[in-house]
Amino acid sequence: MKRSDIDKEKLSPGMRQYYDIKEEYPNELLFFRLGDFYELFFEDGEIAARELELTLTSKNAGLENRVPMCGVPFHSVKPYIEKLVNKGYKVAICEQLEDTKNTKGMVKRGVVQVISKGTIVDSELLSEHDNNYIASILDFSFIYVLCYADISTGSLNIMNIEHKKDKLLNEILNLKIKEVVLKDNLDTEFIGLLKGTYGIEVSISDGYLENNNEELINSVDDIRFKEGIKHLLYYLIVRELKSVDHIKCVNVINKEDYLEMDVHTIRNLELVETLRLKERIYSLIWLLDKTKTSMGSRKLKDYLMHPLKDINKINERYNKITILNTEFILKDKLRENLYEIYDIERLCGKIACGNLNARDLLQLKNSLKVLPNIKEIVSELKFDYQIDIHKDIYDLLEKAIYENPPITLKEGFLIKEGYNKELDELKEIRSGGKNFIAEFENKIKNETGIKTLKVGYNKVFGYYIEISKGQVKEVKENLNWERRQTLTNCERYISPELKEKEALILNAEEKIIEIEYNLFNEIKEIVSKKLIALKDTAEIISELDAITSLSVVADEYNLVRPELNTNHIIDIKDGFHPVIKQVSNNTYVANDCNMNDNITTLLITGPNMSGKSTFMRQLAIIVIMAQMGSFVPAKSANLPIIDKIFTRIGASDDLVSGESTFMVEMNEARNAIVNATENSLILFDELGRGTATYDGMSLARAILEYINKNIKCKTLFSTHYHELTTLEREIPSIKNIHVAAHEENGTITFLHKIKNGAVDKSYGIHVAKLAGMPEELTKRANEILAYYENNKEKCDNSKVQLEMIFEEPKKEDPIKKFMDDIDPVYMTPIEAINKLYELKNIMSNDKN
Repeated sequence: MKRSDIDKEKLSPGMRQYYDIKEEYPNELLFFRLGDFYELFFEDGEIAARELELTLTSKNAGLENRVPMCGVPFHSVKPYIEKLVNKGYKVAICEQLEDTKNTKGMVKRGVVQVISKGTIVDSELLSEHDNNYIASILDFSFIYVLCYADISTGSLNIMNIEHKKDKLLNEILNLKIKEVVLKDNLDTEFIGLLKGTYGIEVSISDGYLENNNEELINSVDDIRFKEGIKHLLYYLIVRELKSVDHIKCVNVINKEDYLEMDVHTIRNLELVETLRLKERIYSLIWLLDKTKTSMGSRKLKDYLMHPLKDINKINERYNKITILNTEFILKDKLRENLYEIYDIERLCGKIACGNLNARDLLQLKNSLKVLPNIKEIVSELKFDYQIDIHKDIYDLLEKAIYENPPITLKEGFLIKEGYNKELDELKEIRSGGKNFIAEFENKIKNETGIKTLKVGYNKVFGYYIEISKGQVKEVKENLNWERRQTLTNCERYISPELKEKEALILNAEEKIIEIEYNLFNEIKEIVSKKLIALKDTAEIISELDAITSLSVVADEYNLVRPELNTNHIIDIKDGFHPVIKQVSNNTYVANDCNMNDNITTLLITGPNMSGKSTFMRQLAIIVIMAQMGSFVPAKSANLPIIDKIFTRIGASDDLVSGESTFMVEMNEARNAIVNATENSLILFDELGRGTATYDGMSLARAILEYINKNIKCKTLFSTHYHELTTLEREIPSIKNIHVAAHEENGTITFLHKIKNGAVDKSYGIHVAKLAGMPEELTKRANEILAYYENNKEKCDNSKVQLEMIFEEPKKEDPIKKFMDDIDPVYMTPIEAINKLYELKNIMSNDKN
């Protein structure tokens, strides 16, 4: 049954209320609060039942037929919401806005929040290591404005992007934006790419926030940025009903301040996840992240994804790491205290968005408790951080909040004794009431002589006196007891005295819950006024944690402080790939990388599996780590400031777009060649292998010539086209190096050592042997290789493509060989007979 097919006027009052609210949120799944359950009706119920694997039932709604319905308990709704949001649905939470006890007739209900992929604030539904970004995109014809926010932490950022779809998509993917808000749905191809290929939620909203948050909006001068902020805030505040009180400022991102890396570079270098399993473990961030707080983990990832280009700022981070490495005792104390701090950023987000509970305030209090210790340690380290310890908030929470409060806010036991006089008096009544019941039971036992009577309680009758059937006759009329319930084995009564005390006790319990709830909201309001100051503290803590993590890594993995230069010099001694060295069971071979101002390209040859790709990756990782402010994996390193890194490593088809390996290669090569400057770093691994031999070799040569003559940036280019090594003699800025290997008795040993000069052999068949190829196959490959090497002139016709057609290697004729080896003139008759017999056997075997 569809909602659009029914007659609204025939609905029952409750379902009509649902219908009216659902009309305002037609694209969301409406979780409609009814008592202890959230219920979904019509199409929403059918979708939720299918996606959540719930039983689809039905409900009488005043119509001829019952309407589809499913429901979930309100106290365990989070996993259901998480599952729906992850599947791309939006969820609108409709709550009861009035207390049913104080309301006659229909309880007022309304949507209190809308949850989508980009607007989750509950830390239980979010990754502690990643921001949860929602972004607005505005197209100004010649430029894109990308405004993105993390509601859970209160960050708001904005940047302009060159008017190219690939540049825009690159930023969206690098930031791992979960939801994109567009002004219209005209660009169906781009929307399909975001939703279908990358699983990014797309929402359409053409509204702009007016007469609200002017201070935040006017904090930027660019009129286009103002429009971007208004567009995103309208969606968050008006459409999604989110508070943004914890957003203190707009961070204007200038791409020129950071080392630029496209999504392919980040993926190829395995900065945040591995290529094969798409997991964090064994990525570079996994190795570097020794943080103690979630805030620090996110800050460290931000450092990694946005390496600096300002030498002074980079050296500031180096200096702090150097101090921490020296003051290792203070560093350990700092880490111990950081471990006690919860995610203050996301706690602020909860406070602002209104879904805070008492346990969250307890986490905030415990976090603030260690701030004085951290402030003292920072002072001893002489770091330039001004830490507010928020003593007023800590004292308030210490005085007010129970140490072990319930999750919900209407169960009582939120507020400590001594905080509120009226509350304390009611708690005393409640406590005294329990004592009264015990005393009252003893009293009437003595007065009546009925020793087996009991005073009990249930929600239907309240407090009662229970008498067994055999002793009912002992209940005298002068007691003025009133019979309330007859059971099989007993009778239940009430007395005037018991009823009077019951009213006092029960009213005290209800009043306690009401007062505690109101006091909690007052405390939350006081804390909410300190949100900006708390976020400033959270920012400092995150930076301290990130820098301390880099110090721990530097010490643990023997990293070294690099020197930075402006002379285009790369001079690395004993560099190594930090992740591979850490996880490898074999002894790691460190390598130098030397490129003076005159050398722009290292042309790398060597066997497959020998370490060419690792050598290339480790240079890029050393550069990135250096510019993020980390020490680097080497014995020593002198590095230039790189503005962009481009990589083409690995050969895999782009199955999603349907592009071949070679087209992917050419697209990524074009991206590098068009956008690189003389301060960039390019890594090309076996470029050109995706096409025929001479095509690939010609393109590779042309690309090398172009880079060295026109761009002149630092380039590492690995190849199996050994003909390219002659370029060293023609272009002085190209230098040949190779990865050494040792071959003995047909067995190859990879030395993984970079040496000067080129090699002229690829050892491909040897690698096939190492990979466990069948012996028959590798033997045949060697025969074919021998043919090619012996007929090189025939195969090396540069005017035509190399054809994979060749003559079968000729078998040696055993009869001819036999006849060539004998001389009949010198043979005796008996020898001639024997040779004739041998010849007959040879001919017989040859036929077989």
